Amino acid sequence: MGLFDKLFGKKEETFDPNHIFAPMAGQSVPVAEVPNPTFAQGILGEGIAIIPADGKVYAPCNATVDTMFETGHACSLVAENGAEILIHVGLETVGLGGKCFKVHVKNGQKVKKGQLMIEVDLEAVKAAGLPTITPVLICNTDAYPTFKTHVGKDVTNDDVVLELGK
Repeated sequence: MGLFDKLFGKKEETFDPNHIFAPMAGQSVPVAEVPNPTFAQGILGEGIAIIPADGKVYAPCNATVDTMFETGHACSLVAENGAEILIHVGLETVGLGGKCFKVHVKNGQKVKKGQLMIEVDLEAVKAAGLPTITPVLICNTDAYPTFKTHVGKDVTNDDVVLELGK
């Protein structure tokens, strides 16, 4: 907190650490709707998917970037509560070699909820014949006795899509 923030009372936002917000604007859908068995069958973890309305990917919570793939197509985060989050932008997008992606964060970087992490040209992804549906998974779901998803609605980074309980 800087001097002016202290003087003028600007407060840092706080969030329930067990709430994971939508990393992209769009429609939240059950992960079972992802047309890829690795995601749909929960092999990598449970979660939701987003049919994106725009190409901006924001931090879904306060976290540390564990792995930002060089191609920008996916990243993994470790949330403050220990949740291991995977965001995979589109399907088979690794094959684009990063052409449609602009990365704004790096491995080991701490991010705040709402911080821009990746930009993707969704039209270029679609032009390459690839789906833009974006799985958002908790890879260590078994660490949370309760796990609630919020799907079937339009979401932004202000909307909780996953609730984890201990």
